[in-house]
Amino acid sequence: MSSNVMTNYGRIDISFDKGIGSYLYTKDGSRYLDFASGIAVTCLGHSHPSLLAAIKTQSEKLWHVSNLYNIDSQSRLAERLCKNSFAERVFFCNSGAEAVEAALKLSRIYHDNSGNSDRWRVISFNNAFHGRTFATIAAAGQPKHLKGFEPKVRGFDHVEFGNIDAVKSAITNETAAVLVEPVQGEGGIHVASKSFLQDLREICNKHGLLLIFDEVQCGMGRTGRMWAYEWSEINPDIITVAKALGGGFPIGACMATEEVGSAFIPGTHGSTFGGNPMATTIANAVLDEIQSVGFLENVVAKGEYLTEKLELICKNSSVIEEVRGKGLMIGLQFSVPSLDVMAALRNKKLLTVIAEGNTLRLLPPLTVDRAEIDEACEAIEVTTKEFDT
Repeated sequence: MSSNVMTNYGRIDISFDKGIGSYLYTKDGSRYLDFASGIAVTCLGHSHPSLLAAIKTQSEKLWHVSNLYNIDSQSRLAERLCKNSFAERVFFCNSGAEAVEAALKLSRIYHDNSGNSDRWRVISFNNAFHGRTFATIAAAGQPKHLKGFEPKVRGFDHVEFGNIDAVKSAITNETAAVLVEPVQGEGGIHVASKSFLQDLREICNKHGLLLIFDEVQCGMGRTGRMWAYEWSEINPDIITVAKALGGGFPIGACMATEEVGSAFIPGTHGSTFGGNPMATTIANAVLDEIQSVGFLENVVAKGEYLTEKLELICKNSSVIEEVRGKGLMIGLQFSVPSLDVMAALRNKKLLTVIAEGNTLRLLPPLTVDRAEIDEACEAIEVTTKEFDT
């Protein structure tokens, strides 16, 4: 790697030359099964024909135009996202962190417009991850991400994930919103219970608070439904999405109800590249696949198949403590360093990614097939036996 690149990433000394389906290839032809998917980004795998076609067609027409003008592919994407969710308004940006920043700003200006300018604080949860900007690292509150960047942005009150009594105790007259991941990703694949999310909705209704769901990692079909919030049978007021929305091309979105989303008027927020023709054309192609007949049902089935195989491996292993997750968003908690397990799996040509709590994340493409799941599980089983000994 060039010495001119900043060293803010702990990079692994592998360089990939191409990707096809669930596999990545180096220049020397080594093939790796990708169960990281760029950290839940390449939801359709690599070089998906529909995305290649969309890129080729749009690249020959128009890449970028300012949001000073109408963008047809952006309008179409917004309509489709709203049709397939609770939302009625969408703001487009370029990443998950930007989407969360937009959600936080939206919650403040909504209350300000409602005559409640004293409502500006947000309740968020321990072990969360919402991005790497000043506001989003403050929202997550993890010391390792805040180190060197203090004093942190004010306005965030952190409570225990899943503890509804802690949420109730944290509410004050200054509270504007509650920010939560339905499934904590970086935090170690912790799935919020249905009752917890329903209780959050009830509390927000009672106190006039906005409920914000961060679905940057768990949204776009990753759990087997279009949105993870659907499993809880309640609707948030705002949702953030990115990663899989572009299938590997940068795009993010902050989606909201009409009442809340209408608080953004010209001059209140913006993004130079957000919702550009290329990004939104690709995102529309991603939606074409995810919303095709049987796609999400297959994600559920493949998630169950993967989980069953992993639980069997866990049963016969002394180093896997727990298998948890939803759909194709799975965490394996180890009693040995997960970083070492990830390295051992990589040596067997299986790519994974670690998370908090000594957890290994499995985030395969949503298009993964059972043979590829079998291949991954075989590598995991062999590796865990090596650590058992």
